[in-house]
Amino acid sequence: MRILTANQMREVDRRTVEDIGIPSLVLMENAGRQVVAAMESFFPDLTDRRVAVLSGKGNNGGDGFVVARTLHQRGVDVSVFVVGQVAEIKGDSRINIEILGRLGVTVVEIADEGQWELHFSEISEHDLIVDALFGTGLKAALSGIYETVIADINASAIAVVSIDLPSGMSADTPDLIGACVEATVTVTLGAPKLPLILPPAEEKAGEVVIADIGIPGGIIDSVEGSRVELLTRDQMRPLITPRAADVHKGDFGRVLIVAGSRGKTGAAILAAQGALKSGAGLVTVAAPRGSMPMLASYSPEYMTEALDETIDGTVDFAAAETVLSFNADVIAVGPGLGRGQGVATFVRELLESSELPIVLDADALNAVADEPAALVGREGRDVIITPHPGEMARLVGGTVDDVQANRLGIARDFAQSHKVYVVLKGYRTIIATPDGKIFVNPTGSPGMATGGTGDVLAGMLAAWLAQLLDAEAACRLAVYLHGAAGELADADQGEVSMTAGDLADHISDAILELTARKRVVQKPE
Repeated sequence: MRILTANQMREVDRRTVEDIGIPSLVLMENAGRQVVAAMESFFPDLTDRRVAVLSGKGNNGGDGFVVARTLHQRGVDVSVFVVGQVAEIKGDSRINIEILGRLGVTVVEIADEGQWELHFSEISEHDLIVDALFGTGLKAALSGIYETVIADINASAIAVVSIDLPSGMSADTPDLIGACVEATVTVTLGAPKLPLILPPAEEKAGEVVIADIGIPGGIIDSVEGSRVELLTRDQMRPLITPRAADVHKGDFGRVLIVAGSRGKTGAAILAAQGALKSGAGLVTVAAPRGSMPMLASYSPEYMTEALDETIDGTVDFAAAETVLSFNADVIAVGPGLGRGQGVATFVRELLESSELPIVLDADALNAVADEPAALVGREGRDVIITPHPGEMARLVGGTVDDVQANRLGIARDFAQSHKVYVVLKGYRTIIATPDGKIFVNPTGSPGMATGGTGDVLAGMLAAWLAQLLDAEAACRLAVYLHGAAGELADADQGEVSMTAGDLADHISDAILELTARKRVVQKPE
């Protein structure tokens, strides 16, 4: 699902009106009615509530007038307050405010802070506020009367439904540009916007509803400019297709996981579990010879390959020849591999010499942190990297704060300049592609903040890459299912107690839930 900037949303509106012929007045009507539908869903006692609609002078205010009319016609006690000069309201918004007048709905004009102070005591007696002050066009922080309005709304403890965006947010950034309404519910129109998806702004948006107001999907999909998409269940489901009756294990890929070292065999096991649970036909774990007893005894489903090791129990450079000659379709390298010059040389040799698609995680990324140019992909071979913010910071020569402040930009720039797929892990994991696309993953749980969950993801990425033979699709599906499995593990174990192993155990449930083949247990009330 496309996430749009303010300019892109304006272009979508223009093309819908001018090219398709849907009048802007119809879009405003649809918007207002969709907001009311969301209100009815979140507030079943809506008809028993007193509702105050706070409208601005622009189209967002016009949406608010439609909300007010619709509520009035359904018997809801609704009052309308315009913050600004009513005489300045134009176009479709003017039409809708005049309709309110003909229906006998009183509209109160609040032109200055004195009038706001006078009327706010009346507003504060309502049970629900509809925020229709500002939409997607805001570029700078609000000041004057609007800053006062926002402060008083937030201090009132009254539930707020914001239309399109909580007033005070900019559609072009997830950062807060100033004070904004703290919404209980935000009903965004046509397509999601960045501040509703990414922190810190999304924390102010409450529950987010994406409302279909009649804009054709093809227009949203084709609008020019930066391409940022939100992963959705409907998009992910078709990537998993039923298996034919006569398939065999070779049809689903041979995954080689190069991982583990003395004291870190668990990382290799978790990566293997991620690959197996994600449907890879054959999984082999290649690890230093000293790790073999524990690896081989843990699970009978994967095979093992002993590698030459150093005195420290890490993989020796000489093992590169063994890995390069192995019969595999995809290589995942890094979980628990350890550090040191030998490991770094080993990883760089694999990058330079292997023709296979490769997933680089954890210590494999640390091995190239001082020479990120070694990651540059080449024609015919896909490279997927899976850094957490600290690893990403080392790759770009910055700090974790730098990365967290610009996750989208840093991931996109690195993916394009190095021709790799970047899976930047964390809350709202970011996927960036070599051709400049960005995907934001909405699934996940705070319980995933525990050791080993990234190792599981590395195995999942390798497995889906081996099956789908499409790096972008593999990234999208693996990341989505990884987060979904985390949610299910949270529901089963609780976010405090869940482990990476619990997440791996719930991959199958996440797949079944996605393909609608099984009802899964939800978190108890």
